[in-house]
Amino acid sequence: MTIKAEYIWIDGTAPTAKLRSKTKILTGPAADVSELPIWGFDGSSTNQAEGHASDCVLKPVYTCPDPIRGGGDVLVLCEVLNTDMTPHPSNTRAQLVEVAEKFAAQEPIFGIEQEYTFFDGDRPLGFPAGGFPAPQGGYYCGVGSDEIHGRDVVEAHLEHCLQAGLGISGINAEVMPGQWEFQVGPLAPLEVADQLWIARWLLYRTAEDFDVSATLDPKPVKGDWNGAGAHTNFSTKAMREGYDAIITACESLGEGSKPLDHVKNYGAGIDDRLTGLHETAPWNEYSYGVSDRGASVRIPWQVEKDGKGYIEDRRPNANVDPYVVTRLLVDTCCSALEKAGQV
Repeated sequence: MTIKAEYIWIDGTAPTAKLRSKTKILTGPAADVSELPIWGFDGSSTNQAEGHASDCVLKPVYTCPDPIRGGGDVLVLCEVLNTDMTPHPSNTRAQLVEVAEKFAAQEPIFGIEQEYTFFDGDRPLGFPAGGFPAPQGGYYCGVGSDEIHGRDVVEAHLEHCLQAGLGISGINAEVMPGQWEFQVGPLAPLEVADQLWIARWLLYRTAEDFDVSATLDPKPVKGDWNGAGAHTNFSTKAMREGYDAIITACESLGEGSKPLDHVKNYGAGIDDRLTGLHETAPWNEYSYGVSDRGASVRIPWQVEKDGKGYIEDRRPNANVDPYVVTRLLVDTCCSALEKAGQV
């Protein structure tokens, strides 16, 4: 029996990394990801090596059924290693592993809201040629072909994610024509990041079959249109049990250099999106508040009412690296909770 294994990895393109993949034929299914073989690729073609020493290594770290090919075929997410088996400089997952293990006892979990925009050629899906549609607003969670564009692609992507066993928790149309969102989680840091990368690959691959493209550009249309974010919901065991830990986490994100440390790693082009308009806070100011979508970090009203729950960091761009945003939130908030004895 042979199976097709689609090896997927994150490349070294700057300022925003791209997904790459290629197919390996295996003689039979692997019972566990650790049984999948390492593989190699030409790093000089992915901005990860020079031509005179171009070999890079793919190490499988997560696998799931391939919902597009079906049968026993699989998708295989890989870390990129150097030929001496050390993490490649572009390998941000390896850094998350260390931080996630350090604070595992606090049981951090995440839910990430991935916004994206479909394009038909050089314009967003649903935008008329040579002009603009009606102002934003009516498209959000809308229904009807006059307001909704790309639902067939969205439904196909959702079904693919569910068949792959990903922790998808919902979808919705966003405020601009052709703009959508899916949510991954709640899951632990590594799981949510791994699965978000696979869900992104499935989004691009699914869109191919409909002859449209999907972009994570944080400001796909300039002017009076919302950008695209990856709002990141976060909690620890202490936050899920008491409100003091919620406040400690919010305060920790605003201390010293932390606001800039986070924002500069929350995706390229963040200053185009975090303007203080369109449900954002200015990129260079930090704030938090209850039910405030104009704050950097929102405490949902239900959390204040219940006295426990989670927080939503509204700053990450749609193009953020989920390994980076989860690492930063775990490191900053869990360190502060540990220091405050709230663990």
